[in-house]
Amino acid sequence: MSYQAALALQTSIYQALIANDALRDLVGDRIYDASPAVPPAGVHVAIGPEDTRDAGDMTGRGSVHELRISVHSGADEPGGFREAKAVAAQVTTALESASFALATGHLVGIWFVRAKAQRIGNGDGRRVDLIFRARIDLG
Repeated sequence: MSYQAALALQTSIYQALIANDALRDLVGDRIYDASPAVPPAGVHVAIGPEDTRDAGDMTGRGSVHELRISVHSGADEPGGFREAKAVAAQVTTALESASFALATGHLVGIWFVRAKAQRIGNGDGRRVDLIFRARIDLG
């Protein structure tokens, strides 16, 4: 098992998100590499937890990463789930259309796995958690 490419993958995903003009039109610069300590006003995107498992075989080392990207919408957003889901859809488009060049390893692919939309806090805020699976070959 190797965790060598985890940082390279996260960096590349973050770069793909901030480079997507349509996503930036929706959330501005509120795209975070980690959840901010104090949630900003408006809808924002944060790269979250990741689970990694070995994917090596006799031909070489590799890893599979399941990572969560969350879209948060606070109580101040009048649109309920509408805005959060629009941003979540654009996150998916951004990752599916990006060209990834990792500093470590080679990204075989990144795929949408599932999503969960839910109310948060006292029920006024909204969150959409997107789960993606990435396969990396390390040679």
